Amino acid sequence: MATTGRSRGGRARPAASGRTWREAVPAPVVLVTGTERLLGERAVTRVTALAREKDPDLEVTTLDAADHRRGALEAVASPSLFGEARLAVVTGVEAPGEGFEDEVLRYLAHPADDVVLVLRHAGGQRAKKVLEAARAAPGAVVVDCPPVKRDDEKLAFVGAEMEAVRRRISAQGARALVDAVGSDLRELAASCAQLVADTSGTVDVDDVQRYYGGRVEATGFRVADAVVAGHRAEALALVRQAVGTGLDPVPIVAVLALRLRQMALVAGTRGRGDEVARVLGMQPWMVDRTRRELRGWTPAALGAGVVALAEADEAVKGGGRDPVFALERVVLRLCDSHER
Repeated sequence: MATTGRSRGGRARPAASGRTWREAVPAPVVLVTGTERLLGERAVTRVTALAREKDPDLEVTTLDAADHRRGALEAVASPSLFGEARLAVVTGVEAPGEGFEDEVLRYLAHPADDVVLVLRHAGGQRAKKVLEAARAAPGAVVVDCPPVKRDDEKLAFVGAEMEAVRRRISAQGARALVDAVGSDLRELAASCAQLVADTSGTVDVDDVQRYYGGRVEATGFRVADAVVAGHRAEALALVRQAVGTGLDPVPIVAVLALRLRQMALVAGTRGRGDEVARVLGMQPWMVDRTRRELRGWTPAALGAGVVALAEADEAVKGGGRDPVFALERVVLRLCDSHER
């Protein structure tokens, strides 16, 4: 947690960075930095709520640094003549309009004790002097909102969302939710809220599958359709679209493996579709579809594909350096095995 203090010369030491949005508190200067919009909005909302909790008559003003008008900041961040508490939120600090930097730098040199100034900087290299001055301002609080990209970060976010409302989600449930919803943090938060509202007790993988399982399956089966048909460009485009929206490679490989195993099973049967379906525990239409797909596959290509998917499954689950590369490689390999 960030702290402030005094140096031997009596000057305020800069606040340390590293607070999360859950640790954001009102201060003469609150700097909210980082590209994750949802977390930035939550930090601002939390600071405002805590300040209003302390003083219900709090006067809140929002300004856009990109649309700066001379004197606007000084007007809203100056102490009130009648003693009302004030909070000013300035958005778009990363893209300031003309004159904003000079005005805010003057204010940050001597911030008012009874005004809360929240500066929202959404990342980038612009307004660097403002960032430095805000961090060094007496009593400043710095809140970091970095992008949440890695799987472990998304899983931690899901766990924290549940913990905040005194609910639990199993590790398998969290994994399934991240796979289904993807990397959009706002949608992930909304999904957590829905699961909390519509379920009871510990949220498990079955709960997640009930609400969101179709999303993973739909994407995986679209990729599988393109792969078994040998449509190389389409399959690769679908994979990249899925990964780009945050879908993990693991469930896509799982669906591909399921599809090829079904093809291998059907390839070794004879008889009418309904008879084969009863023996294999499949739907008759699925047997008929699989037989049509097998026309482009030799037994050798099918066997090699099953082996390739087993290798890819290990790679995307931590056995390889790059899960996305492993997924793309096996998709292209399978597509090239299809006889045109």
